[in-house]
Amino acid sequence: MRLYVWRTLSIQGELMITDLKVNAENKREYYEKGYWTEQTINDVWNDRVTQFADREYVSDDMGVRFTYGEIDDKASRLAAWLHEKGVQNGDVVTMQIPPWSEFCIVYVACLKVGAVIHPLPVTFNGEDLIYGMNLVESKAFICPTFHHKTNFEDQFLAVADKIPSLLPGAIAVHDKTAESHGTITLNEIFETFEPYREAPGSESDDVVLILSTSGTTGRPKAVLMSHNALLFSERTFSKSLHLTQDDVMYMPAPLNHATGFNHGLITPLILGGRVVLQHEFRPKPAIEQMNEEGVTWSMGATPFIYDLLNTAEKENMEFETLKLYVCGGAPVPGSMVQRAHKHGLLLCECYGSTESCPHLLVPPEHCLEWNGDWSGIACAGIEVKVVDEKGNEVPYGVQGEEISRGPHMFSGYLKNPEATAKDLDDNGWFYSGDLCIQDETGRVKINGRKKEILIRGGINISANEVDNNLEGCPGVGSHATIGMPDDRLGERICTFIVPVPGEDLPTLESIADYLDSIGVAKRLRPEHIEFIDEIPMTESGKVKRHQLADELDSRLKAAK
Repeated sequence: MRLYVWRTLSIQGELMITDLKVNAENKREYYEKGYWTEQTINDVWNDRVTQFADREYVSDDMGVRFTYGEIDDKASRLAAWLHEKGVQNGDVVTMQIPPWSEFCIVYVACLKVGAVIHPLPVTFNGEDLIYGMNLVESKAFICPTFHHKTNFEDQFLAVADKIPSLLPGAIAVHDKTAESHGTITLNEIFETFEPYREAPGSESDDVVLILSTSGTTGRPKAVLMSHNALLFSERTFSKSLHLTQDDVMYMPAPLNHATGFNHGLITPLILGGRVVLQHEFRPKPAIEQMNEEGVTWSMGATPFIYDLLNTAEKENMEFETLKLYVCGGAPVPGSMVQRAHKHGLLLCECYGSTESCPHLLVPPEHCLEWNGDWSGIACAGIEVKVVDEKGNEVPYGVQGEEISRGPHMFSGYLKNPEATAKDLDDNGWFYSGDLCIQDETGRVKINGRKKEILIRGGINISANEVDNNLEGCPGVGSHATIGMPDDRLGERICTFIVPVPGEDLPTLESIADYLDSIGVAKRLRPEHIEFIDEIPMTESGKVKRHQLADELDSRLKAAK
């Protein structure tokens, strides 16, 4: 099967993004069916600004609101600054910004100069930035001065000299919460630069977005998304949910994730609608904000809806306008579907990944009928199969690995051909590593994961990465990490440890001190530890994590 592989080169001749994996026959079919077009996300943005300049696009819980026209003006001025600094079509611009309305200004500015959007989590520390930005060869960086106990300006300036691809002076900050330490601010750019009006030069097959995802290798992978893939993904997603221009989205998730960026920002853009952001999720203010803003739908991981329902019942609050909540990251039990329905909400499960986002969901009209028994059916234009270890399709009702293919698919992992070849085959099928069954009507039920990851609050955590960081920790001998069931977050990080004879028994506090000393982010630290005499291993040296899961279950039941 032939592949369509292309390269994007900057004008300076530097190799920017190479070897995007797209099946040539699939591509031809997608264009013929109209799934893909020549339209870029920048074209969609310009069309919405022309039609709805005075319509609100985004607001947040910090009192900031922007219309399409206001975002366009500020983004054009920021684009002019990016262009002056040397950012060109195909270059990568990294941002580390909380869920603020101003995030939209930055991503639209990237569209206007043809830059690839590269949002990183606000939880990333200096070492994370060095790795992530060097991987994508970032040309510019934009962050807040201060947010949630972290001075992002100082954090980045301390490592900027370790990112050689960064263009001279291509650092800007948003001084929304604290004064800048000398770095140019977004407000200074808005006041100084005239709007950039040149055509960006981007094409619909080009990469527009790079999102970070963690796998079992311990390092984040850079997922490449084209304009065409992202636009199709959100069009079929919104159509499956029967969303319209009048719907108002509430997004509590970080905007550097597929949920926050794709569904929180691009779906409302396509619809010509609006999105409401909450920069730090708190359930009671969230319900109040949704009621005040007339929010009709939302999406997020299980902990969000868990907290919202608990708070509504505890505080005797009502969801006055919210009607639909789309839940991903973990299976949704039927009891929670019924519980949400008592509050007037349709709670629909969806399933996908950053690479294939999302491709299964429960249609709202079947939400109550299926009652948590199924993870969903494929969105229109997307194929789903269940296969055995050899890649052969299995009969209905037989468990196998879930794989998907379609116009929404990512184009590979940047600079990681081995991982690309493993997860995305030559025919365009993405191997999820998740186990499932499928019935004759196309309904799929996700049963578990083959990959050695755990999902904490809808975020993938690599068990291997947690384990690797613990090497050399005082008192920690052999060890292995698994997910510990948690009602709110789905899973928490649990590490089984064989203590080192003659050394002090490690504690969560001592482990945290050690990991802090070597620069490990808090999200990768164990939250629960169990001691064991020996880590169960296969003959080939792989950890039998399923045995550890059984052991943990037994211990938790005994503790009760």
